Amino acid sequence: MAFLKAFGSWLPERVVTSEEAGSWVGADATWVKNVSGILERRFAREDETVADLAARAGADCLERAGVLASAVKMLLVASGSGERQFPGPASAAAEKLGLKDVPAIDLPLASAGSLFAMSLASRLAEQVGEILVIGAEKMSRLVAREPQERGVAVLFGDGAGACLVSPESGLCEVVDSHIASDGSFAGDLYADEGGPVRMNGRSVILQASRKIPAAIRAVLERHGILPEQVSAFLMHQANQNLIVRIAEALGVPAERFYSNIARYGNTSSASMLIAAAEWAREHSFTPGEQVVFAGFGAGFHWGALLARAV
Repeated sequence: MAFLKAFGSWLPERVVTSEEAGSWVGADATWVKNVSGILERRFAREDETVADLAARAGADCLERAGVLASAVKMLLVASGSGERQFPGPASAAAEKLGLKDVPAIDLPLASAGSLFAMSLASRLAEQVGEILVIGAEKMSRLVAREPQERGVAVLFGDGAGACLVSPESGLCEVVDSHIASDGSFAGDLYADEGGPVRMNGRSVILQASRKIPAAIRAVLERHGILPEQVSAFLMHQANQNLIVRIAEALGVPAERFYSNIARYGNTSSASMLIAAAEWAREHSFTPGEQVVFAGFGAGFHWGALLARAV
């Protein structure tokens, strides 16, 4: 048994409007909004690292949980934008958080990484203890690389989100999860070392709009739950149009899908946990209500996780 004890987040101060981002690739802000729903995003400072962002979100999560760093027994950091090929940002984030002699593990999975980390943590918590999951990205490093593609450079922002997974108590109990991968699509969304993000947008949207609803249905059907019985869907914030399409596929109102993409853009593996942290701050959990987390990203990797408020 595992519980989601608390969420946290951190966003850089610099706001980059879609007017500014669009000017890099000859697009206006209206076009950016129409194709993605994004009005602005946050960019970190040059001297801020992925580990810096991760540590700030992790500290926010621990403070909201009322848990000392000394209680954390494992750290999982999901990021596709770390500055080094190795080591990844997990060990540096652990040091900044004051985690001593604790396994700090990197999951270099873009976009779906925090979902995979939550699923793994929920299965390990009973054996390990408190596990801090963080998704942190500095996508501004990647979108600045030439050549900048019109349909890619305007999408991304920086930030970090976190979740504390506990074997004992929390806001929600993790009921089940479903994660999957298909490497035959690896060439449709990727970034080589030192290169820009390359994306086959048509393939990504098509596959995500099929695979995410299927994953959500798979995890719900195992427990006899209908999509309309879910109180909130907390998804990777990739594209507002995609979120609406997934809501339609499941037959639920789009308003059930929490969205902050207009303010932060696509923060890759950080986005789902940033959304969860904001939703949790705005929402009073009602015992028994069900919440679904879902994501899709490069690889392709995708999945869903079902939690029930206690």
